[in-house]
Amino acid sequence: MSTVEALERHQVAIYLGGLGAGAAVGLAWPDAAGPLERAIYPALGALLYATFLQVPFTKVAAAFRDGRFLGTVLAVNFVVVPLVVAGLTAVVSLERAVLLGVLLTLLTPCIDYVIVFSGLAGGDSRRLVAAAPLLMLAQVLALPLLLWLFVGPELADVVEAGPFLEAFGLLVVLPLALAWATEALPAGAAVSRAASAAMVPLMALTLLVVVGSQVPALDGRYDDIAAVVPVYAAFLVVMALVGVAAVRLSGLDVAGGRALVFSGATRNSLVVLPLALALPAAYAVTPAVVVTQTLVELVGMLVYVRVVPRLVSEPGTPRR
Repeated sequence: MSTVEALERHQVAIYLGGLGAGAAVGLAWPDAAGPLERAIYPALGALLYATFLQVPFTKVAAAFRDGRFLGTVLAVNFVVVPLVVAGLTAVVSLERAVLLGVLLTLLTPCIDYVIVFSGLAGGDSRRLVAAAPLLMLAQVLALPLLLWLFVGPELADVVEAGPFLEAFGLLVVLPLALAWATEALPAGAAVSRAASAAMVPLMALTLLVVVGSQVPALDGRYDDIAAVVPVYAAFLVVMALVGVAAVRLSGLDVAGGRALVFSGATRNSLVVLPLALALPAAYAVTPAVVVTQTLVELVGMLVYVRVVPRLVSEPGTPRR
């Protein structure tokens, strides 16, 4: 067995190791949180660059014409998800600052590492790359309105386009442009093979950086964290079921269906974190609530990578 095959076979254990190492670093050296937080975008950018190298430009261009997938992704994320969030937040009592953190995360669909996790489960990465600009634009426009509906007009102005656009440029546009430029080079194929071999270590490194940077922020917020963990976990369970139902209703193929399930479940917590950090002192707990969603989701994605291929498969395929 080659090194690459061994890494892929044991990838879930390696990712759990990355999560555990990040938690250990964050707890043992809280002062490392600042440098690790600054490393999040470079780590994610490198991971997405390697991912985009596996998705040729011609296939991404073709994915823009897939109206059924794009329409279904938008409907799931901006029609169904707000209804699910309304239901989940109606059955628990959360103080205003905690509720705002939950809303900031659950109402904004992921545009970055969803592509990676979906690809690990056999999802169609090129369609998610094509959907990313639409999802980003839609959430910038929709989030103020959704916050107004959930918590009132006085909080609608907390949303600014700047952090969203910065994240989109650094995590999607730049890695994608570099990947397409690499594709045109004579050595592009060799670079792509090397990037493919580095995918598992890059993902483990990203998990370590994200968790290690955010664990110290949870100190002293354990009651608030305990209140939102069940909400975040329930969201992942509900959206898996919703995603499978949407796949069947839309008639998407297996790869597109798996990508749809991941898009509906993953949230943009790393992008909205700057919004939470910029809130007034009365909302000091909100960033910790956002960070908690990141940690719950990362664990959930490791489960999704194993479960989604069983939920969305070709008819007659054995479900092991």
